[in-house]
Amino acid sequence: MKRIYKNIALAALMLAPAVTSAQNTYSGYFLDNYLYRYEMNPALLNMDDHGFVGFPVLGNLNVGMQGNLHVSDILYPSSKYDPSNPNKTLLFSNPNIPAKDVLKHLSNTNILGVDTKIDLISVGFKAFGGQNAVTLSAVANAQVGAPKSLFSLIKEGVSNKTYDIKNFRLNATGYAQLQLNHQRDLSEYLPGLKAGAAFKMLFGLANIDAYFNRAHLELGTDGWTGLTNADIYMSMKGAKYTTSYNEDAHREYVDGLDVNSFGITGFGIGFDLGATYKWKDFNFSLALLDLGFISWSDVQYASTEGDRTVNTDAYTFQIGDKKDENGNKLENDTWDDFKNNISDLYQLSYTKEGGSRTRGLRATLNWGVDYEFPYYRNLHFGMVNTTTFNHLFTATEFRFSANVQPVKCFSASANLAAGTFGAGFGWLLNLNLKGFSFFLGMDHTLGKLAKQGIPLNSNAEVNLGINFPF
Repeated sequence: MKRIYKNIALAALMLAPAVTSAQNTYSGYFLDNYLYRYEMNPALLNMDDHGFVGFPVLGNLNVGMQGNLHVSDILYPSSKYDPSNPNKTLLFSNPNIPAKDVLKHLSNTNILGVDTKIDLISVGFKAFGGQNAVTLSAVANAQVGAPKSLFSLIKEGVSNKTYDIKNFRLNATGYAQLQLNHQRDLSEYLPGLKAGAAFKMLFGLANIDAYFNRAHLELGTDGWTGLTNADIYMSMKGAKYTTSYNEDAHREYVDGLDVNSFGITGFGIGFDLGATYKWKDFNFSLALLDLGFISWSDVQYASTEGDRTVNTDAYTFQIGDKKDENGNKLENDTWDDFKNNISDLYQLSYTKEGGSRTRGLRATLNWGVDYEFPYYRNLHFGMVNTTTFNHLFTATEFRFSANVQPVKCFSASANLAAGTFGAGFGWLLNLNLKGFSFFLGMDHTLGKLAKQGIPLNSNAEVNLGINFPF
């Protein structure tokens, strides 16, 4: 856990090839016997005449990633750039890869948003005049916004005399969640209406908000002169920044993080609200998820305290200027130099510790419509829109699906999705017998894989679950 600050760029830019999790699987949104629909809309809690118990951890497991920065933008095949070693995978900072080949694939703002929600324990049952579910989950999410100019600095180095890096940002949060769901049929008041709600008790484990607002660099004779502006808020039990001393500026600055314990460092509450309305062959649905907040304690705050002028020789390297004992260029020298010296660039002061800070949850709006085919009632066509309001950006996606349930115990969905992070194909197969339930699907089907088994496209998700209906 040490040196986290120096490696914050590494974490941000390498999130794409990491295995992460998606919070919900929308390929199952319109399948009546898919048990976890209530996590996308609490009014969709539908257990027929039985309850269920989820297999611990494996009851509802999602693995995936999404973004407009893909693994193929970070990792390159050596067969094209280093034919002498055709079976290797090269990092984008490798000196054999021309800068133009890397930069032409990048956007002005390169975004990654990842979510993890592991349902540790799930139980569904009928009581209190409706249907209910109790779920204990571990939740983690992160968003990164990395400007193209950051990659330019890493890749081009001193070939340019100036760089203007703006709005490089990172947010990450982890917490435990105890969720109580209730769904009720309100047809006696309005035929076809169902409503649901969830109350969540939240126990914060870790939070970091890093805002690298600006770094304007100009190359001089002996190094860089930079005008920087940055703030970092961090809350983690037993964590403290470490510092180094700048002899020239006569000040200490943050260069890392020490962690000597782990525990709860925040408390909060959240709500989900949802409703469905059936009219003729149509079923309309609307839900707002994660309306709430966490109040964090033990906040560690580091800042440039506005604009700060810094001088550093940390980036006076040339591409491939380091060689091994045989005279060969070192593969990742510029990347290592960059991540090991990022603290020298911003030189944040450790200004405050032990305060509190309240942060809202990342709310989600879901709305959809389902059409029941009149000539074969087991066939449905649906459209659902999902919009997530992140701390750093907002993402939206439309998903169009065909859903079939030929027999009571089996259903399947095939769907097409298009949104902020591009298009994809999804599917889900769902077997729901008395005493045993299993589902498997993908919201974004895996495409071509890297040698390490990682999808080259950052939009890839796999969902599976084992449950025991009773």
